[in-house]
Amino acid sequence: MPVDMTRARFEELVADALDLVPAEFATAMNNVVVLVEDANADDPSLLGLYEGIAQTERDSTYSGVLPDRITIYREPLLDMCADEAEVVDEVAVTVVHEIAHHFGIDDEQLHALGWA
Repeated sequence: MPVDMTRARFEELVADALDLVPAEFATAMNNVVVLVEDANADDPSLLGLYEGIAQTERDSTYSGVLPDRITIYREPLLDMCADEAEVVDEVAVTVVHEIAHHFGIDDEQLHALGWA
């Protein structure tokens, strides 16, 4: 049974997860926005998505570009969790996972580190 949670409460959990990011990483995030959407149209089971140019790939020609996007998908996260405590944990893992992509860490490295 999916967790019943308002969008506002879910957005609070995403904000709380962002607050858990260590200050040195939070201040190093550059030209990125974090959004909440209900579900990904192409892959409704997707929990989060990073779209942009990772910091490790930026060079001297990087300027004047739109912000990178980290999207956290509400419905699949609520569907996979049994209670709010589990949603809190899964949102935190998903936020960290997508921020890691912003810093150039790929899925293979994230799986090895336990942030799958």
